Amino acid sequence: MCFDADDPMRVATFWAELLGRDVVDDGDGLLVPGDDTQVGLRFVAESSAKTSQNPVHLHLTSTSADDQQRTVDAALRLGGRHTDVGQRPDDTHIVLADVGGNEWCVIEPGNRYLAGCGPFGEVTCSGSRRVGLFWRDALDWPLVWDRDEETAIQSPHGGTKISWGGETLDPSRPPARQRLELETTDLPAEVERLVALGATWRADGDDHVVLTDPDGNDFWLRSAPQ
Repeated sequence: MCFDADDPMRVATFWAELLGRDVVDDGDGLLVPGDDTQVGLRFVAESSAKTSQNPVHLHLTSTSADDQQRTVDAALRLGGRHTDVGQRPDDTHIVLADVGGNEWCVIEPGNRYLAGCGPFGEVTCSGSRRVGLFWRDALDWPLVWDRDEETAIQSPHGGTKISWGGETLDPSRPPARQRLELETTDLPAEVERLVALGATWRADGDDHVVLTDPDGNDFWLRSAPQ
């Protein structure tokens, strides 16, 4: 998951310290690498201001009330803050913003839906069911939730889920400051495959292709490093 940021190093360092990972300058931005079960994060320089709530936010899990509070305290020490996205007073998850203003949550202990997902439990997105089904096929990840238009997929190895809330997105919404990025060793063949699944080609870059998913969200397909 890639985030635009006016200070990529500051935001990348926040997430690296919070997740216990490193920051790697891979030439395409500042990467907080993931692994087979935990999604990676990339932060790239973008000067446009954040003007609305993000359509994508992250969920970290907790093993106890004390563990949840430790994560909150660590985030606040690193420069995060509490924020209001419309949560109710009786909600048991805690909503924060990182140092770039990106909303995210620390989920309450005992949450069965994210059980076994690891510390970085979920990337949750606004979007329709058809987008969830598109990404199921694009990534070849099993569909682990499909109810009332809401969908979620997860790597066959387990770990971080990616979910969509079933919303119909407003076409006049501001351009997203977040996007999914994929890597491939055969760029033309993978573009062809993704277009056949329902993606739309939008533009070519130096080492990547910009496509849109069935809801019109941009995502990038990069050439994998040799």
